[in-house]
Amino acid sequence: MRRFLTLVCGILVGFALTSPAAAEIAPGRYSLSPFLGGYTFEGDQHLRTRPVYGLHVGYDLCKYGSVEGFFHYVATEQTRGSGDVNLYAYGADALLHFMPDGKFVPHAAAGLRGTTLTGLPGDRSDTEGAFDYGVGGKYFINDRIALRGDIRHIIMFNGKNNLEYVVGLGWYFGGAAAPAAAAAQEPWDSDHDGVPDDADRCPGTPQGVKVDRNGCPVDSDGDGVPDYLDKCPDTPPGVKVDRNGCPLDSDGDGVPDYLDKCPDTPRGEKVDRNGCPEKKPTISLNIVFDSGSADIKPGYEEDVAKVADVLKKYPSAKVTVEGHTDNTGDAEKNMDLSRRRAGAVRDLLVQRHGIDASRINVEGFGATRPVADNATPEGRQANRRIDIVFTGL
Repeated sequence: MRRFLTLVCGILVGFALTSPAAAEIAPGRYSLSPFLGGYTFEGDQHLRTRPVYGLHVGYDLCKYGSVEGFFHYVATEQTRGSGDVNLYAYGADALLHFMPDGKFVPHAAAGLRGTTLTGLPGDRSDTEGAFDYGVGGKYFINDRIALRGDIRHIIMFNGKNNLEYVVGLGWYFGGAAAPAAAAAQEPWDSDHDGVPDDADRCPGTPQGVKVDRNGCPVDSDGDGVPDYLDKCPDTPPGVKVDRNGCPLDSDGDGVPDYLDKCPDTPRGEKVDRNGCPEKKPTISLNIVFDSGSADIKPGYEEDVAKVADVLKKYPSAKVTVEGHTDNTGDAEKNMDLSRRRAGAVRDLLVQRHGIDASRINVEGFGATRPVADNATPEGRQANRRIDIVFTGL
């Protein structure tokens, strides 16, 4: 036992120091695997559990399958009486590998074997055939050396059931070892973008993304957002963009800042292609109000009737009635007066023409929006007016 362990450790250290650090099952490789473990006999064989020693000689048919021959030796004793008994086992197994490209490769195995017992009572020998199956695994220290463990259930043709469990060391040679060493010399490219890591300025590029010669994602329009994330890939040079690569639109009107001639449009306001509020249809009613009065004189109802006709023609339309005054008198009183003038028009639309009051909004602006010079009587008269602003036409 001690000599065996010394041999195994010597082989392990020697090949660990001299072999490249690759690991996988490779077609066409041969293996030698010395091992030791335990062997348990079925009770009615009257033989003690003892260490087992042996050797596997294998050949990898492909990444997923191999065959191996083996020879096992057990020195045991009878449990009834005295006397040493020797077991010799020899046969072949087929192995099915799982995860053959990894450092740890589990496998399932099954095969046939012969067993010969010598030293049985009466100094006789006995040879029997058997079927075995089990599982195991290899852990590759490097391309040539692997630690190995196996367990087999052995079903003798005479009905006996034995159990074998071993650990060992596998030495692999031939096959794909040389190509693997050559591949290890190629420049490493961890993100597989075609630019080796030692020259890659963007080593974490997602798979499939087009990169430049520095290994960084291509940014065709130079806006700082790579093409694979850029939802607006043709942004003009120098235009500020958001995280999606689209030009900024500060007021959210749908016209980007670099084209917006009215960048502070209130939210929700309809704008034209220049980003400026759309002009709403507006008419001024030719109603002459006396100074300080909100009464609509007879003869001016015709202008109000025209507004009613439009609202009847377009049922979805609404109006804002804006009242205005000249600058005569107190500003606060003028503001109230302008609202009363607008209210008088609304009342006429509702009461005489049957327009739903919910379609009419009233606002007063006092003298804040003159259209003429308040220094003349004619100008002041023009400023005492009603404006009708239509929406929804």
